[in-house]
Amino acid sequence: MQRVIIAVVLAVGSVHGQVGQNETVLNPNRAAVEQLLALPQLDSALVAGIVDRRPFIGMAAFNTYLDSTLADSTQAELYGNLFLPINLNTASDAEMKLVPGVGKRMAHEFAEYRPYTSLAQWRREIGKYVDDSELERLEQYVFVPLELNSASEADFRTIPGVGKRMAHEFAEYRPYTSLAQWRREIGKYVDDSELARMERYVFLGE
Repeated sequence: MQRVIIAVVLAVGSVHGQVGQNETVLNPNRAAVEQLLALPQLDSALVAGIVDRRPFIGMAAFNTYLDSTLADSTQAELYGNLFLPINLNTASDAEMKLVPGVGKRMAHEFAEYRPYTSLAQWRREIGKYVDDSELERLEQYVFVPLELNSASEADFRTIPGVGKRMAHEFAEYRPYTSLAQWRREIGKYVDDSELARMERYVFLGE
């Protein structure tokens, strides 16, 4: 019985991986033009600018681009539907406060439990302060980067835009000794822009 329980726990963990489940919030680096135009806060000029500047390497960069055009209240409304997930281990206090519903206290709690090694750890700690529904909502806006030499292929598939084939390629060239090696190998399959977009979700441990 104990072995069965452990197996179930491991299976659930691998399904969730390290990148938050994102069911309703669009990613500005991947959303289609039609999806962006459907958002009431964006006009065609802003959408064209977003597409032209992709990939945004972080939410701070995306927010900076919109700052000169949209009022703070309009940006706050927009981020409920369009957001680039933040790295829980490196996001600044200001970046964490861009997450809808996250104020000074919750931003402090996000930072308090660093470093995160998994989303399960984040769920456990932040779950002390919010209910399951709010935890699920917040998870759409965050991620914990994946260690290239130890993450499972299921974990890799939680990276936005990474499917079964690309997850296999990530694993195929292990062990990695540098990010330059990863860029060289995965760069055989994608262009520089896509490589930069995916790189923010991974790291190499010491």
